[in-house]
Amino acid sequence: MRQITRESWLEAAVKELTPIFTKAGHTIPSCRVSCGFASTGARSGHIGQCWSTKSSKDGVNQIFISPALEDAVEVLDTLVHELVHAVDDCKHKHGKEFKKIATSLGMVGPMRSAGAGPVLKEKLKELATKLGTYPHARLSVPRKAAARSPRPRAKCSKCGFTVPMLKDFLHYGPPICPKDRIDMEAVGDWDIG
Repeated sequence: MRQITRESWLEAAVKELTPIFTKAGHTIPSCRVSCGFASTGARSGHIGQCWSTKSSKDGVNQIFISPALEDAVEVLDTLVHELVHAVDDCKHKHGKEFKKIATSLGMVGPMRSAGAGPVLKEKLKELATKLGTYPHARLSVPRKAAARSPRPRAKCSKCGFTVPMLKDFLHYGPPICPKDRIDMEAVGDWDIG
C-alpha cells in the first residue's frame, strides 16, 4: 500500500476543491502546495501563505500550509484562503478583488483571516471525510513573548493624572500636571543610561 504524504494529500485536496471554484466562476491556476512555515517565521502565527507566480522561477504559485495545523477541515479552510490568493496571483492582497473571489466561494469574516462560512464549512467537512486523515502531526511552536519593560510614566500625586513618557524627553524630568500645576512623579524605569 502506498504511503500518502502531506503534499499528496494537499494536491488531492486542490483537485477536490476545483469544482467549488469552477462553480463560483474561478479557475485555480497551476500551483504547488506544501506543508511549511510562512516566510514570516514559525512564531508569526500565520497559518498559510501563497507566493505569486512572479516569485517563482518557473512561474507557478507556491502555497504553504503551516505545520502547526493538523485538523483536516482547518487545513482545507486555510487552503481555500490561499487558493483565493493564487486565483488572484497575490495581486490585491486582501483587498476588494480578493474579497470578491472569497465571498463568491462562501468565505466570511475579515478578509485577512477570511474562512469558510457555514455552507462552505459543510462542504469542507464532506471533503475531509473523502480525503481521510491529514497525514501530519501538529508541531507545537512555542511563542516567545517579547521581553518589554513598561514604559516610563509621570503621575500627579494629587489628581492621579498619568502620562506616558518618550525616551527622548526623560532627561528633562517629569512634567508639570496640567490640572494641579505641580511637578509630577517619575513612575517606572527612567534610567536612560
